[in-house]
This record gives sequence, structure tokens and C-alpha cells, in this order.
Amino acid sequence: MRARRLVGGVLALATILALLALGVWQIERRTWKLALIEQVERRLAASPVPAPGPAAWGGIGPDTAYTRVTVRGRFVPNGDSYVQAVTDLGGGYWLVTPLRTDAGWTVLVNRGFVPADRRGAIPAPQDVPAAVSGLLRLTEPGGGFLRRNDPAQNRWYSRDVQAIATRQGLTNVAPYFIDADRSGDAWPRGGLTVVRFKNNHLVYALTWFGLAALVVVFVFIARRRVA
Repeated sequence: MRARRLVGGVLALATILALLALGVWQIERRTWKLALIEQVERRLAASPVPAPGPAAWGGIGPDTAYTRVTVRGRFVPNGDSYVQAVTDLGGGYWLVTPLRTDAGWTVLVNRGFVPADRRGAIPAPQDVPAAVSGLLRLTEPGGGFLRRNDPAQNRWYSRDVQAIATRQGLTNVAPYFIDADRSGDAWPRGGLTVVRFKNNHLVYALTWFGLAALVVVFVFIARRRVA
């Protein structure tokens, strides 16, 4: 009996410590998430900077996402890719077009949202100098929820920079894309980037701490009954 009680006590203690550790981890995650949100809000409020060129591509990551950038160049003829999207305007597509910059490298530009019934009806951008401003976004490899990109069929569910560039035979392509700002009411409609971060870590932390408290109460009641 004493051995069983000892084993039970050890397991209960291990469970309590594990639940407390999970709670503390969620508190740490919440601190990180709040810092990330603050950082992104500062980037959104900052003045645009030149889009990073090849020398800076190695540093592209979460710390550069949502930076306001500008770039000049010419859109690549017949380079449009339609990426399935759902926005506040309904279902449709993002229209992604490569821009060959004045510096010689290429970046994919999400020119904006196009309704499903307008697919293929958007005039190609003119072969004239263009200036693009918008948000630097990280590539979205693979595809969407339960749907894989199909480059062979030119069917896209995410803005996968490398896959789209390979499909179009592009080289020297930036490892990010740019969500273009809104420039009017015509299609494609830019400026629809949703910047939202889930921050449920406090709820998760309280859940883990609450479960730890329940285990403590259960052990206390069990010990009183045995006694």
C-alpha cells in the first residue's frame, strides 16, 4: 500500500510540475507575441524603405515581414499568376506578377485582389516604368489548407515565391513578395493585407494552471480519504 501511494504521489507531482511548466511556457509565448505585435505595428507606421536587394536576402525572415517597401522596375509580360484567396470582398484570387527591378533582380508583386468572375479579364500591365509600394511578405510554400499548389497546372493556393518563379522560368528572384498598396477602386484591388495575430496564450496559460490546481485538489481529497 505504501509503495502504491508513493508511486501515485510521484506521478501526481510530475503531472502538476508538467502542467505548471506548460503554463509558464504560455506566459513566455504571450510576452513574445506582444513584442512581435508591437514590432509589426512600428513597421506598419514607418516610412517605406527600398525593397531589399540580393545582398540582404539572407536576412529576410520574421524580423523583416510587414516592412513598408518601395521598388521601381517593369512588370514582366505574360507573367501573371492567380492565387486563390478569400478576402473581405469575397472569394477570388490574388494577382501576382513579377517585376524586374531597375537594379536587375526580380520580385513578385501581389498586385491585389480579383473577383473569381474577373479571372483572366484583367489587362496585362503595360511595359512601362512602374513604381510599387507595399508590404514585404514572407513566402508561403506548399499551398493552402488541405490543398497543395499544382505548378504543372498553374494552380495556386498560396503565394509560394520559389515555386511560382520556377514555373515561370524566372531567375535572381527575391525570396519574398510585396503586397501592393491600394491605388484605386479598379481591379486588381490592392491594400487588402490583413495583419492580425492570434494571442490566446493567456487563456492557454490559465487553462494549464487551472488543471494543475485541479490535480492538487484531487490529490488532497484522495489523501484525506485514505487517511
